[in-house]
Amino acid sequence: MIRRGATRLTMMAALLGSAMPAAAAPAPAARIAWANRLTWGATAADLSAADGPGSDRWLDAQLAMPPAALPPQAAAQLAQMRISRMPVAQIVVEQQAMQRDANALTNPDQSKAAKEAYQKSMGDLANEARTRSILRDLYAPDQVREQMTWFWFNHFNVHAQKRDIRAMIGDYEDTIREHALGRFRDLLEATLRHPAMLRYLDNDQNAAGKINENYAREIMELHTLGVGSGYTQQDVQELARILTGVGVNVNHDAPRLRPQLQPLYLRAGLFEFNPARHDFGEKHFLGHTIRGSGFDEVEQALDLIAAAPATARHVSTQIATYFMGDAPPPGVIDRMAQTFQRSHGDIAQVMRTMIRAPEFAASLGKTFKDPMHFALSAVRLTYGDRVILNAQPINNWLNRMGQGLYNHETPDGYDMKSAAWSGPGQMATRFDIAKQVGGGAYGLFRAPDANAELPAFPQLQNALYFNGLQDMLAAPTRAALSQAGSPQEWNALFLSSPEFMHR
Repeated sequence: MIRRGATRLTMMAALLGSAMPAAAAPAPAARIAWANRLTWGATAADLSAADGPGSDRWLDAQLAMPPAALPPQAAAQLAQMRISRMPVAQIVVEQQAMQRDANALTNPDQSKAAKEAYQKSMGDLANEARTRSILRDLYAPDQVREQMTWFWFNHFNVHAQKRDIRAMIGDYEDTIREHALGRFRDLLEATLRHPAMLRYLDNDQNAAGKINENYAREIMELHTLGVGSGYTQQDVQELARILTGVGVNVNHDAPRLRPQLQPLYLRAGLFEFNPARHDFGEKHFLGHTIRGSGFDEVEQALDLIAAAPATARHVSTQIATYFMGDAPPPGVIDRMAQTFQRSHGDIAQVMRTMIRAPEFAASLGKTFKDPMHFALSAVRLTYGDRVILNAQPINNWLNRMGQGLYNHETPDGYDMKSAAWSGPGQMATRFDIAKQVGGGAYGLFRAPDANAELPAFPQLQNALYFNGLQDMLAAPTRAALSQAGSPQEWNALFLSSPEFMHR
């Protein structure tokens, strides 16, 4: 395919070895660099906007904006989804009934067909959530919120394939999105109350006399304080006791309780605090005594964890690593952690501290894209605001690159370090994806129930390229592009260049 006899991998190796663009870029290129960092990928609109990414007005709007609506074509796709039309509790109850009926069938053929229908229905729910997530990432105006939604989902990771989480995953992501730029303490409790988290880390099985420490351990190790922050195994055990009775109830009726326990019972949708399952003994947690009182013990524990300096530092480090790449400057983390504590965990203020740090501007264009950023930025740059009709190709690309939505099995989430995504196998896969994106729509504009695909002719050598992108390219990349034998080949080479691999 490559001219002058160079093989695909030879050209790719040459591109990957190219020098990074100089830090002092012209103004249009600088605006593109800001867009590539603070959105899911630069588009022509970022260059033409009066107050584009990087400006104070743009940042103010992004950090203050509530969850925003999508363009009409994308919004129409969401409106048709079951996860958009029905509350999560109704969906879960209906799916449970479907599974129960299938298991009750005695005819082998009927039972098999009913179980397959149940699995397909569960898979459809998860795929609706994936499609909605991708459409929001591609087209939502509140791009900082959408990036933070992905970050927080990864931080508070759940695996869709466990138990009945596929039926809950869309609502779980919605819950995170609502709190993505609010206060960390509120986000922490919102994830704690969600049935997807309680199912995933088995806290719905945590009861007095039958303690399950899974969720308590991950709250402290991954979600808040971080490894090596000074908490002990006894703190984990005490938090597990505090969390007894926090679970899920898919039944219409509340449990029968003794009169003295009834005032302590809590129910909100599928979330339940059942005092009959709670350990009311005194707990000693992080140096504090918490007396048995019911769910108020959970509130006290979350207050202690969220206010801890270790949580401020751990969360700030995770955010800085996600946006700024491997080993973010300690000074930036220090200032972010100070803002976190001073603002009582106001995520938007922590973000502003990071983004306005001189070190942040100096890091633009140097953070290696994970698969999500690579796939989404390629589609955003190539097709702009033209709304895709089928997100499945993007889902397939993410799976091929090892970062499929809701697919990470363990609570630690996907690795944010560049070494996890920059190996030779990953680069070969990205080159293939770049060819597919740059060579045509590859199914993106064919609705799932349609036979024909709407025409799409990607052309990356456009005004955005000539007015900014080309200034970001190093000489080896320019030389490689000059050898392209067709627009499709040029597109593939550009989308697999080292400059495009960074944000």
